[in-house]
Amino acid sequence: MVNDKIIREIYETLESRRDNPIDSYTSNIMKDTNKLAEDKILEKIGEETAEVIIASKNNNDLVNESADLIFHTLLLLVYKGISLDELLDEFEKRHK
Repeated sequence: MVNDKIIREIYETLESRRDNPIDSYTSNIMKDTNKLAEDKILEKIGEETAEVIIASKNNNDLVNESADLIFHTLLLLVYKGISLDELLDEFEKRHK
């Protein structure tokens, strides 16, 4: 079982790639300072959402496709400047 700290590590890596760009997929997709970057990220989320649906319907590769969707959702949150703690607080509120 993977330690749940991996989500925080991924989030911190995404923040680092946003703040200190390198030649990587995540840095490149967040590079545009106009709406193009957001549009690219949203397009990926739409694409990954469709892939999750297809994987679920076909009973095929749902875990992999779900990881892609969650990754791109985290990427959007980082791009929009939303902290991981804000997300986790929302989950905590809903859990009560």
